[in-house]
Amino acid sequence: MPHDGAVLPPYCFPQYPPINLVKVEAQVYRIPIVEPVQTSFGEMRDRPAVFVRLEDDQGAHGWGEIWCNFPNVGAEHRARMVAACIAPLLKAQPWQHPTQAFQAVGQQLEVLGIQTGEPGTIAQCIAGLDIALWDLVARRQGRPLWKIFGGTPDVRVYASGINPQNPVEVARRKQAEGYRAFKLKIGFDAQHDLANFRAMREALGPSAVLMVDANQAWSLDTALSLCPQFAPFDPQWIEEPIRADSPPDAWRHLAQATHIPLAAGENLRGARAFKAAVDGGTLNVIQPDIGKWGGFSGCLPVAAYAVREGRIFCPHWLGGGIGLLASMHLKASIGHDGYVEVDANPNPLRSVIGSQLLQPKDGVVTLSDAAGLGVEPDFCSVREFRKLTCTAA
Repeated sequence: MPHDGAVLPPYCFPQYPPINLVKVEAQVYRIPIVEPVQTSFGEMRDRPAVFVRLEDDQGAHGWGEIWCNFPNVGAEHRARMVAACIAPLLKAQPWQHPTQAFQAVGQQLEVLGIQTGEPGTIAQCIAGLDIALWDLVARRQGRPLWKIFGGTPDVRVYASGINPQNPVEVARRKQAEGYRAFKLKIGFDAQHDLANFRAMREALGPSAVLMVDANQAWSLDTALSLCPQFAPFDPQWIEEPIRADSPPDAWRHLAQATHIPLAAGENLRGARAFKAAVDGGTLNVIQPDIGKWGGFSGCLPVAAYAVREGRIFCPHWLGGGIGLLASMHLKASIGHDGYVEVDANPNPLRSVIGSQLLQPKDGVVTLSDAAGLGVEPDFCSVREFRKLTCTAA
């Protein structure tokens, strides 16, 4: 987790009065599900979330969310990490700006990340807390985050996480709900993957935007063999066809061998890694996860740089509703082409923000003018699924 805030061109963040935090809380929820959410590397047999709430000495508060999908014991660990390691640092001094806290806390925990072998976990916790800091700042100003960052409220979305079982049925249902773009999970059996994608194209027609996500399932040789077989069905992109940590030469070889745009970013961490991904020229679509690394303080400079260099910016998200709203504000703030990912699988932890906020019209969600992320979460319907609360007051 090297300190690399100066790697990207400066991003002009708005300036507001200092923040003096008096309370930091992390809440863990787990919702049982009937059908597992499948990826090529594993399954989610419940839906977890770590929601964080910050409060300052003026009584203002903000909400954030920390990525915690894997491993299946990870949510509780992240909440405890917030309370034990990060909250004391956040409460130790006033902060002139959320980006100051993001950079300083990241620097202070670099050695701990090395010592524990958990730089990713620490980065995820800091990212979720950065979301909450910005939500708090925007609530104090009475303005939505998309407006604070100079954006516009309309965001194109796509239905994501479509499993290999009954993908056409799921896609048609999401189409009826107002979606116009759809992403299929692949990386299982190659012929079954191809049959599913062919069936989706035939069912949804040539105007539908379709993507595929292999979740790092293939070797380079497999990707070189299979990409031409998907090409006739016109995927908008193929996401993580090979491991995210594959050498640059492997990504370059694949990019030169296929005309299908390549997408990645959810498993990159740090400004240096994203700058290298953009500068390498092999990724057409850049996909940081706002709750996995960066929050707004890290991801907005990445987004601005990616767009400046002609890439498409599409934030990744497959969690609860607070992180999803943050992803939408991130995308709305930067504008340009691209989409926000909305999980097609059932998850009551998205509904804590209200289903009306997520309803697309002809593929577009319009964010409200409400302050901050635009919602005060309602946890009444999922109260029984709260598993842990860690508070540093």
